[in-house]
Amino acid sequence: MDTSMPVLLLSVIICILSITTHEAAHAWVSYKLGDDLAYKMGRVTLNPIPHIDLMMTIVLPAALLLSGSPFIFGGAKPVPVNMRAFRKPFKDMALVAIAGPLSNLIQAFVWAIILKLFLQFGIWDVRSEGVGVLQLGIFINVLLFAFNLVPIPPLDGSRIVAFFLSGEARRAYISVERFGIIILLGCFWLVPQFRIILGTCIYFFGNLISNTVGLTVSWAPGFLT
Repeated sequence: MDTSMPVLLLSVIICILSITTHEAAHAWVSYKLGDDLAYKMGRVTLNPIPHIDLMMTIVLPAALLLSGSPFIFGGAKPVPVNMRAFRKPFKDMALVAIAGPLSNLIQAFVWAIILKLFLQFGIWDVRSEGVGVLQLGIFINVLLFAFNLVPIPPLDGSRIVAFFLSGEARRAYISVERFGIIILLGCFWLVPQFRIILGTCIYFFGNLISNTVGLTVSWAPGFLT
C-alpha cells in the first residue's frame, strides 16, 4: 500500500481533531459557567459532525483551494452561547472564548511531546513520514491558537477585548461582527502587514513550544521550511 495514503488520513484526522476540540472546549466551558445551550445541542463532543458548517468548513476552504489562493481559510460552526445564563456575562464570555485557543495550545504541546518521545526512544527516525504528521499537528494547532486570538469580531480574541471595554465603545466594537468575515478576508488579501504579524506570532509560539519541549527536529512541516 502506498504509505502516503495513511499519512494523508492521519493528517486529516489531526486537523479535524484540532478544530473539533477547539469548539468542544468553548461548549464545555460555557456549560460549566451555567449555559447549557450548546450542551443540549450536542456540541460538548469530539464528534466532528455537530461542529461542521457547510459554508465555513467545506465551501469556503474548497473555493479558496480551487482558486489557487495563497492561503486557505475556514472554520467550524460557531458554538451558540446564551450570555444571559452567565453570572458575569462579558467576563464569562471571555473565558468561553479563550478556552478554544487554549485547547489548541495544549494540543500543540501534546503533539510536540509525542514527537520528542518517539524520536528519543528510536520509535521513529527523522526521516519517518510520521514526523511530518506530528509536525502538522503542532503547526495547525499553533495556527488556530494565534489566528483565533486576532481581535477582529467574531474571532475569539474579540470576545476577550470586549471584556475590557464598556458602554458605547463595547457596543460599537461588537457591531463590527456583521462585517467580520469581510474584514478578515480583506486583511489577508490587501494588508501584507497582517499576514506578516500573524506569521510572526505563529513562529514565535511554535519556537516557544519547540524550545520548551526540547525538540531535536523542526516543529514546522516541510512545506514551511
